[in-house]
Amino acid sequence: MPDLALYRKYRSQTFGDLVGQDHVVRTIQNAIGRGRIAHAYLFTGPRGTGKTSTARLLAKALNCQSADSPVSEPCNVCETCLSIMNGNSLDVHELDAASESGVDKVRESIIEAVDYRPAVGRYRVFIIDEVHDLSTKAFDALLKTIEEPPSHVVFVLATTEYSKVPPTIRSRCQRHEFHRGTVQDLVKRLETVAKAEGIEAETAALGAIARMADGGYRDALTLLEQAMVTSDGPVTLQHVYDQLGLVPDETVDNLLRSIAGADVPQIITMLDSLYRLGRDPRALLESLLLRLGDLTLAAYGIEGTHVDATISAAMTSTARTIGVERLGHYRSELAVAHAKIREVTIPKVWLEAEIIRLTREPAAAQPVNPAPPAAAERKVERAKMREPEPPREPEKKREAKKESPPAAAVVREAGPPLVVNEPTGIETVWRRVVADVSELSRTARERLMATRVCGQDAKTVTIEFTRQVDADGVRGNSKLMPALLEAWQRHGGGDFALEFVSAPKTQEPSRPHVEKTAVESILEGDSLVEATREILGGETYQQK
Repeated sequence: MPDLALYRKYRSQTFGDLVGQDHVVRTIQNAIGRGRIAHAYLFTGPRGTGKTSTARLLAKALNCQSADSPVSEPCNVCETCLSIMNGNSLDVHELDAASESGVDKVRESIIEAVDYRPAVGRYRVFIIDEVHDLSTKAFDALLKTIEEPPSHVVFVLATTEYSKVPPTIRSRCQRHEFHRGTVQDLVKRLETVAKAEGIEAETAALGAIARMADGGYRDALTLLEQAMVTSDGPVTLQHVYDQLGLVPDETVDNLLRSIAGADVPQIITMLDSLYRLGRDPRALLESLLLRLGDLTLAAYGIEGTHVDATISAAMTSTARTIGVERLGHYRSELAVAHAKIREVTIPKVWLEAEIIRLTREPAAAQPVNPAPPAAAERKVERAKMREPEPPREPEKKREAKKESPPAAAVVREAGPPLVVNEPTGIETVWRRVVADVSELSRTARERLMATRVCGQDAKTVTIEFTRQVDADGVRGNSKLMPALLEAWQRHGGGDFALEFVSAPKTQEPSRPHVEKTAVESILEGDSLVEATREILGGETYQQK
């Protein structure tokens, strides 16, 4: 017979053993002590936080035979408690809505069974796990029973997606929200289980497992069990890194220092070595984000999960080397990259380019109109060469322009002067914005590639589109417009507002006016000849 998984073997059997949900335990125990037991409970929260375990604890507390009434803490010794622990109690019915969501199953398992009195205990407890997966007809059939059940029936509904439970069901239940476990709580639980199993494990290794569990106790115990099975001796931090595909903190710190120092050759070398070790690009991003979170806490002097003085000192030193502004900039940029990497075809090459892009200073540290370097100037010149040239003006107009004095600005009737085609810096910013936003969708790329900066005043930068429909489409796009503004701020656009206009239409050459004659006109003989001569403007051929 296979061994029980750790999360089943060490499932909480008493309210005191339930970790991280003190607010739920306190409410339930107070209600039992005062005899105010609800007829329906709704347990909500992330996976692996103890919803089903608490439902079974509630069933044991209501039916425990150690007293004449429900108790605040089950004894786990009486026949009722043991039968509930073993899963063979006649008074506790569990239904998995994920696999049994039909209305027929609900009628058979619940609606027809609520009329029967408890076989041994005081209450018949119906536990419906993942209740949000029930069909609409099943919810409708269950509604009246949950609203007015018999006095000997208690419902406990558990769900990870509270919004999918119909409001008619939610309003008839007493809701308890379960929270994710903190890293400290998870580490304590892992230490207790490792000690009970006789396994040696480094505290740093348990901390890495706790961070990867993302607040789920069941996930943490599953990862610990996997580390115990694959390890030949004590569970070490390096073994956990190799098992989960993570990157060691020292390696991540060296990579972040290289990014802060703009050492691109070192960055490429480190990334190649990580890829050769089999590290997935997405796992590398997760390691960077986790480490940046710890470094941010160290930068602000907040005590994190590392209690070792040497580790804390090293983190503080690294955080000071990188700087608070860069840490925030790296976190925001890598968070966006983590969301995009799922859609990338070649994640290795794409992630390398994204990390190299981080070597540039944060946008907040750049001036509003920075002077472009030589490479950027050449790029702008090439972009200008690709733009269509305006139609050539007549020779007389060009001579008249040469005689008039040059003007740097066109003055409006009111307000500050409008500077036309001025700063190359703002043009460079717009080109960078277009390059970034064009990666989001094909439609954005087609509408923005032909745009240019046509003017600027003290508060507004005017962007010219070739077509009015493109300008209106960008302005009215609820997703594209925020992305443009975010990229504008990130690349140093400052507080300028963006105004979208379309290019003026060129006047079409005039065509000769031809007077039309109705087809229905009735012309015969000489009158037809005369009308034809007037239309054609000359002599007509005579019929021979």
